[in-house]
Amino acid sequence: MSRPLVDATWPEAERPGRVLLVPAGSLEQHGPHLPLDTDTRIASAVAAHAHRARPAADLGPALPYGASGEHAGFPGTLSIGTEALTRQVVELVRDASRHWPALVVVNGHGGNVDALRQAAELCSWEGRRLLVHHLDVRGGDAHAGRTETSLLLHLAPEAVRLERAEKGATEPLPALMPRLRAGGVRAVSPNGVLGDPAGASAAEGARLFQALTRSLLDRLDDELG
Repeated sequence: MSRPLVDATWPEAERPGRVLLVPAGSLEQHGPHLPLDTDTRIASAVAAHAHRARPAADLGPALPYGASGEHAGFPGTLSIGTEALTRQVVELVRDASRHWPALVVVNGHGGNVDALRQAAELCSWEGRRLLVHHLDVRGGDAHAGRTETSLLLHLAPEAVRLERAEKGATEPLPALMPRLRAGGVRAVSPNGVLGDPAGASAAEGARLFQALTRSLLDRLDDELG
């Protein structure tokens, strides 16, 4: 099936691929300059690229809500939490396993990690295959800084309010964690940024995107044999 599921008819879906890709993101604040769905946009773009490059990988619609409780102090953030996300993914895998041997979640939000780990453990116990691929930029900043700003300048420049970009908390994440766990992101960064968007560019975003897509394609190639 060459079309994403959202564009396919049921006869076109009668011959599914060997894996189903499902992007997972969040709807949460990303500073004063990036859209609330930044994580979902990035995960969706990486998954769509892999779908086009690997015909055996079908593409499902994104899971737009994640576990984002640490951002609850900012308007616009909507979070379903770890327990609900775990259950949603498990039920999705249970149903998808009727047609696809494996489901691959392409995760763009760090807050989803616990839920996806728990879901993978339960699915494995039930004899179903859930693979989780986390999008990780080595050396990147934590949230709404140069890394994500560059990626969005490459993927969706019209969505970036670059004139509003400003520096946030730049201390190493481990140093911020005690206050962050106690009071959420707003306790350590009033503008919601963990990093500094200065220097972000579309060219850098293109390089980062290439690395993210290469990593996913390598993972799929291992899975597809």
